[in-house]
Amino acid sequence: MNRAPAALWALLAVGGAGVVSTYVLDGAQRFWANWLLWFVFMVCIALGALFIVALQHVTGATWSVPLRRAPERVAALTPWLVPVALIALFSLPVLFSWTQPGAASDPAIAMKTSWLNVPFFITRLVICVALWVVSYRILVLGSVRQDATRDPQATVRLRRFAPIFMIILALTLTAFAFDWVSSLEAGWYSDIFGVYLFAGAVTSGLAVTSLMVIYLYRRGRLPGITEDHLYNLGGLLFGFTIFWGYIAFSQYLLQWYADLPIEVFWFRERTTGTMESVFILLGVGRFFVPFLALITRRDKKNWKRLRWVSIWVIFMEAVDVFWLVSPIQGKGLHLGWPEAAFAVFFLSAGLLVVIRAMGMGEDTPVGDPFLPDGRNFHLR
Repeated sequence: MNRAPAALWALLAVGGAGVVSTYVLDGAQRFWANWLLWFVFMVCIALGALFIVALQHVTGATWSVPLRRAPERVAALTPWLVPVALIALFSLPVLFSWTQPGAASDPAIAMKTSWLNVPFFITRLVICVALWVVSYRILVLGSVRQDATRDPQATVRLRRFAPIFMIILALTLTAFAFDWVSSLEAGWYSDIFGVYLFAGAVTSGLAVTSLMVIYLYRRGRLPGITEDHLYNLGGLLFGFTIFWGYIAFSQYLLQWYADLPIEVFWFRERTTGTMESVFILLGVGRFFVPFLALITRRDKKNWKRLRWVSIWVIFMEAVDVFWLVSPIQGKGLHLGWPEAAFAVFFLSAGLLVVIRAMGMGEDTPVGDPFLPDGRNFHLR
């Protein structure tokens, strides 16, 4: 098992103290807004990595078999969604206006009460998190057990379950997006909001996976891996960046064109005043920077470039979630020591989980019968 640096534990303690201080000094609303922000971010990273694992099984890709343990280890964040989600439930009466007495007097909320009620909301969360954890145990722990058993039938079972997980992910992530982000302002609605969150999850999951692959690759722990493998990772990150840009622009354009008051207020809050700078940063940094940085074949296989682009994409995913969640606190750019404390706490905790997961199984899925094919992969 890999041992975490003492500095990370120190950062976790400092961040934890800052998190507690936020509640005491700045009040419940800022505390829960930040908790929700990092809950959504953690869901995106964990499910994005789990999607990449399932995608390899669904497509039957062999080139990615030697790299698969990287997203599997990142997906180790999934079980930790349980305590974070349970704590997040306490934010309901603070952040979600539809939980307040008399909220149903608003016609926009009244038509959604069959969906937006606390018992059903909690039930959906429990079902979603349970399905994510079960899927993690099947896809990831099943793969790790194959290292010891060398049973080729395990690969068959994983490939049979992967399409089922894709359906689970589509339904649960859509429900999660509507429940935990969209319903913060229950009068607003977007048909493709679940797809928007999915696009962010996949790009950020790919970015974290790429960082782990590069880390192992540079230390000689992935024998047989060449620039051709890195090129495919870069190509996926490039492709899903375009996908995110398409969904983000489509969502904005459709509501801007319709110009319905019940829709455009949500974007007005996030594109005017101090939030305008975040909106511009998101548009430029989330799409154009990674798009231009990975546009050529040479750029995609350059591990140094792929590394900094991946770090940038992860940062921009945090900016994206901040842009989605932070306006619930009211006008203004809510950035200060509480946001820094939450970032330190959750990032150090996430790194500790991933470092611990580095000792999970071999660095490559040695029991997978397609591993030799993956190591012999070369672009033509």
